[in-house]
Amino acid sequence: MPNTVSRALHDVGLSAWFGGTLANAVGLNRAAGAADSPEAVGRVANAGWDAWTPVNAAAIGAHLVGSVGQLVGNKERVAAQQGVGTMSVVKTVLTVAALGVTAYSRVLGAKVSKDQAPPAESGTDPSIGTSDEVAGAQSQLKALQWVIPALTGTLVVLSSFAGEQQRPEAVAEGVRRRAFSRRSS
Repeated sequence: MPNTVSRALHDVGLSAWFGGTLANAVGLNRAAGAADSPEAVGRVANAGWDAWTPVNAAAIGAHLVGSVGQLVGNKERVAAQQGVGTMSVVKTVLTVAALGVTAYSRVLGAKVSKDQAPPAESGTDPSIGTSDEVAGAQSQLKALQWVIPALTGTLVVLSSFAGEQQRPEAVAEGVRRRAFSRRSS
């Protein structure tokens, strides 16, 4: 896979994952609270998140395909340039964490969505009459809606750092340091 294609898949997928979850946390959940009734709030929030889910899945898939392509395309640099392997491991750990939180959030969202119109104050705030199961899921989603953009936003920052590691002077310095550290051992 050409590096441009894998980089584009990585970056566009990650951008959509980050931006969509942040926009929904900031806007959709709060905006749903403006509906005419507590039942309408639940319908609006569910409709928005249900519409986002397949787009988010595609974005995550694109990001993962692009990530693998980037690792394959840069495997020599990962092995030869000091710091690149560590950065790759950190990005992988954060990606796995973001995937886990996203998947768990979807499980919680499914609990909320199975009740077609759970009464709610907002997308993540129950109201009187919300079942305990849905209220519990909403409570967890209220916190997790911020965890996903925090993790994916951190991945965006690390991706910028990774790009800086590809500058010719950074590659030369990293390879020199790696070679020096091997001679010292």
